[in-house]
Amino acid sequence: MPRHRTPSGQDEEQLWNQFRSGNETAFAQLYKDYAQVLYHYCTHFAQDRPLIKDCIHDLFVELWKHRANIGPTTSVRYYLMASIKRKLVRHLTAEQKISSQDDVQTDLLPGCDPSYESTIIAFEEDSFVNECLHKAIERLPRRQREAVYLRFYQNMSNEEISSLMQINIQSVYNLIFGALSNLKKHVTLDRIRL
Repeated sequence: MPRHRTPSGQDEEQLWNQFRSGNETAFAQLYKDYAQVLYHYCTHFAQDRPLIKDCIHDLFVELWKHRANIGPTTSVRYYLMASIKRKLVRHLTAEQKISSQDDVQTDLLPGCDPSYESTIIAFEEDSFVNECLHKAIERLPRRQREAVYLRFYQNMSNEEISSLMQINIQSVYNLIFGALSNLKKHVTLDRIRL
């Protein structure tokens, strides 16, 4: 079984074990590698950006404080995403807020092209398609959005999604299939409906 890598390319288990043994550099690297991933994930559940940042900060403070008691893991990303989701849901439940996805800004870079005009046109087309896709994803029910995000943006396996969302594997398949069917209604190659 291949070892998981952090977004910066380091071996997750090795970095995690270094952090657990009190290595501050490893802890800082974990924060650097996963803070933005966790932030983006949390935007699927809450509009309150300061709350999301506070939850992420609190999570890492607690991790450092309790590092000696934290066990090993084979997927740091999964561990952190499950932890931040529990923490955020507890906060939202306590405050009785309704979860919803906020606008996610997508940074687009134009591709290399010898023609400046072609670059501008390609960029505008990509921006338009991405905006339409984003709007279509926003229309999905919350659970379908979460499953799509985990599967296609975080490259999680269906088994990991099943465990993280606390649903059976067939429900994961159903959510993703339903989401893709809904997206096809709004985004096609020949027509994009807003």
